[in-house]
Parts: sequence; C-alpha cells; structure tokens
Amino acid sequence: MVIEHVFYYFLFMGIIMLATLSSDIKVYEQRNPKQSQFYKCVEDHFERLENIWDDCYQKLYGFLRPHVMKVIYKYLDCGDLHKGFARVKCCDCNHEYLVAFSCKSRHFCPSCHQRRVVEFGEYLSTEVLEDVPHRQWVFSLPKRLRVYFMYDRKLLAKLSRCVNDALSDYLKQTVTFENATPGIVCAVQTFGDFLNFNPHLHIIATDGCFNENNDFMVGLSPKAEDLIPAFKQAIFKLLLKEGKISNAVIENMNSWIHDGFHVYCGKAIYSWDNEGLERLGQYIVRAPLSQERMTYIPEHQTNDGKAKVIYKGKTSKKTQVFFALDWLARLITHIPNKGEQMVKYYGYYSNKSRGMRKKDEEIQKPNEPNECNDISEIDAEINKLMFSNMKRKKFNKSWAKLIHKVYNVDPLKCSQCGGNMKIISFIEEESLIKKILKHLNLWLDDKQEPPNHSPPQHIWDLINTNIDILYQQNTVRMRTGNTLINAKFTYYDSFKQESCGYIPQMPFEDEYSQLVQYDD
Repeated sequence: MVIEHVFYYFLFMGIIMLATLSSDIKVYEQRNPKQSQFYKCVEDHFERLENIWDDCYQKLYGFLRPHVMKVIYKYLDCGDLHKGFARVKCCDCNHEYLVAFSCKSRHFCPSCHQRRVVEFGEYLSTEVLEDVPHRQWVFSLPKRLRVYFMYDRKLLAKLSRCVNDALSDYLKQTVTFENATPGIVCAVQTFGDFLNFNPHLHIIATDGCFNENNDFMVGLSPKAEDLIPAFKQAIFKLLLKEGKISNAVIENMNSWIHDGFHVYCGKAIYSWDNEGLERLGQYIVRAPLSQERMTYIPEHQTNDGKAKVIYKGKTSKKTQVFFALDWLARLITHIPNKGEQMVKYYGYYSNKSRGMRKKDEEIQKPNEPNECNDISEIDAEINKLMFSNMKRKKFNKSWAKLIHKVYNVDPLKCSQCGGNMKIISFIEEESLIKKILKHLNLWLDDKQEPPNHSPPQHIWDLINTNIDILYQQNTVRMRTGNTLINAKFTYYDSFKQESCGYIPQMPFEDEYSQLVQYDD
C-alpha cells in the first residue's frame, strides 16, 4: 500500500514538472507580413507610385530604377505560403508546421534585412576583426553635394575609397611602424532621420596599425577634426574629376565658415568587448526603415481622403507627417542596385590580405603527429584541435539559429512536447503546394484583388486638398477608426504649380543625425 502511494506521489510530481517545463517553452510564432502597416502601405501605393514617378518624382529623385520595382514585387511575395515553403516536423510527436520562403531583399524588407544585419554582426566579430582595439568613425557630406551621389550611385563606391585613403594615411602617422597597415571596414549609409538622402560612411577601424609581421601597435589618441581638411580635399578632387562640380563651386564652399563636412570618432572598443563589436557591426548595416516608428493612415481614415504616414525620428525624436506616396518615394531611393556592395574592406582587413594570411597559416600548419607511436590517441586529438584552423569560429548560421539569436525563441523546439524538430522537405512545385495548403485549409481559392488605385489626378485635385492642419497648436489631427492621433510636426508648404501636375514635399534636410553610439 505504501509503495502504491509513493508511486502515485512521484507520478503526480512528474506531471507537475512536465507541465512547468511545457509552460516555459517559448512557442515560435510565424510572422505575417501582410498584417504590418508597412506592407499595407506598399501594397496600397506602389502601383500608383510607378505610374506617376516620371511626372512627379523623377526631377527630385532621378529615374525609377527597374531593380527597385523587382525588389518591391519580391517583398510583396515574402512570407507567402502560396509561393513555396519548408516543412518542419517534430521527431517525437510528429507535430508539424510550415515556414514560407523569404524574399532575401536588401534595405527594403524589414525581416530579410534584419537577418542580414544579424549575420553580418556575427561574421564581422568572429571572422574579420582581430583581437585589437577598434574605433567607430563617421564621415558626413554637406547638403550641397549629396544630390550628386543620389543621381549617380557609382560615386558611393568611389566615396568609400576616398575616405579610406584619408583615414589610412592618418592612422599610419599615429604609429612608429615603417610599413604600417590599419584594418578598415567601411559601410555606406544613404538615409537620414526622416529617410532623406544623406550619404555618409560608418567605419570600424583598428585603433592603430599592423606591421609586416602581423604585430599590432596602438596609435596615438585620434582627433576627428584633424581629418576634415584631408576628407574635404579628397571629396572635391573626386567630384571635380567626375565633372560634377567646377573650381568655382570649390572656391565658394571653401569660403564658408561652416562648410558641412563632418567627421566623428567614437571611443575605443577593446577586444574583450565582443558583444559591443557585434552590436556596432549590426548598427553600421541597419535598415533605413523602422516599423516601430511608423504609423500608416489609409485613405478612408483621413479627413482629406489622402493616405499619410506618421514617422518618428530616431535621434531627433520629432514626428513628421508625409503623404504616403512621398514617404514611399523617399524610401525606395535607398534600395541599392543589384550587386552593389554597401560594405567594403580595406588594408589589413581586405579580402586579399585575409586570404593571404589564411593561406600562410595552412602552409605553416605542422604535420599531424600520427607517425609517433608514443603519443596517445588523446594527445593526437588535442594536437589536431590546436593546429587546426579554428582561430575563428566558422560562420554558418542557419535559419533556426538566427531566429533563436534575435527573438530568444527556438523554432526547432516543439511547442507540443518540447522535442527536437527538423526540416524534412522544401516544397516548390505549384501543384504540390496547392494540395498541401488545401489539406490544411490554408489555400485561398479566390485570389486577393489588387488594391483600388485611382489614376494620376490633375494638379488642382492635389493642390486643393483639404488637409486638416491646426496651426494653433502646430498639430495634425487624423482619425484612425476610433483613435485620434495627435502628431506635432513642422508644416512645409511645398506645393508649387508646375507642369508635372504635383510637386511632393521636398526632402527635409536635417542636420547630421548619425552620431548615435553603437549601443543605442
């Protein structure tokens, strides 16, 4: 009788423990991009934006690149099970769910770009950066010169080389090595606080230089203002050579007290702060868009019948209201061309230098001591680990590991039993996709109708819109269902009567707003 009571006691306690463990399991919830405000804004306006671009936005932002529309179409299909998916199944209880394919777009799809951000941050900290101090540098251009880089994106790559030359020469002067070489990682960013076109460079550079023997020497404490003259002359030389400016423009800008060139140098980040370096690597390649700071107001929820976007600045904390078309036009100017490299490696971190060092390490790797009989198998295994090329962890992040790193949720942990799950197949055939989705009641027989876009309207239909602006409190009032949104902003009267029919809001050229520390 006692044994029976003891058995039921332990059985009861086991059930309680299992219930507690199951409650601690964080269930992976698949994203639904179609429910986001950003997706709705793009879906509602991208077709009309394409139709009116030549008349309304080409003078302001240049011609509409074909690659941009391809990126938008791919984004609208991102996360759609009808376009293909992977099957994930539990090995213990046979629980199963589907994971839709992603579009893998850069600088537009928030989810796919965030994956690139996480990958790059870990790759940079584990595969590229050496165990030496580093600093963050930021180089910003004056407003007068930014437009040349918007109309000709090839200049962005040449801008990186100019800044690298100036910074490399400066860092070499801070050490006593004869053949000194700094390590530089340069990332191009083109967006400002309110998505205005603001080309600037974020750089992670060694706080010193290496010599030919791979020895490192920490340099003198740098001063950002010492680099401004060399940076300015390099930019003038580049634009003059490309035929973008004349000597008269250079003389005029040299006469300015505040010429707009700006250089920022951060504090040293030491080698033991691996998380800090990883966060900094993520920061320099972050997306131009933040969905958390965006509010989309559809046409039927505004008083004037014009869709709007309320966007909050990251550093200024100010709020600005845009017409949805104007905001979307700003955003797509930051989409890089196909194959355009936004991150470049120079000096000790260049692809050539890293490849040569890796090759030398393989040549100098000693032979495995298999011929020595007096060495035990354990010692042999230790030698293999010691002399193998494992100085840096090999970077091979899977989808599941990235999800776990970003959201602290393991998508390969079963939500039913807590067992291990694995991807069993990839479904790409259209007939098989339809069969599986119909079986799961996920197939949409009636395809979603395209959004109702009206054709481009005449100038007076747009100029004479009744925007509900309350000048007394500098407040815009927009009604979203039952919610009243109050957003303080500065109103800019940018409407002008021209042949294009409609002149959108001019880009708000904010002051340099990229001085946020990497741990912000």
